[in-house]
Amino acid sequence: MTPPRLQLLTRQDCHLCVTAATTLAEIAAEAGLTPATVDVDADPDLQAEYGDRVPVVLLDGQEHSYFTVDVPRLRRDLGLTGGRRRTGPG
Repeated sequence: MTPPRLQLLTRQDCHLCVTAATTLAEIAAEAGLTPATVDVDADPDLQAEYGDRVPVVLLDGQEHSYFTVDVPRLRRDLGLTGGRRRTGPG
């Protein structure tokens, strides 16, 4: 069985995880996806690898970003367009 396209590795009582889950859900919805949430503390292997740097976003089973969702990169990697428009020079 293949893993879900988007996964969020998280743990209870993690304020960064709550913020990341909200952001990830919004971007996933744009792409027609539903992210899966995985509690790293429920799996000793995940806890050992990711426990000190959650939340972690996995895209197609590969680490994509951690601590925060890298929104521009994730949107690009999911083939989404229409990111924030730049205002002013540059």
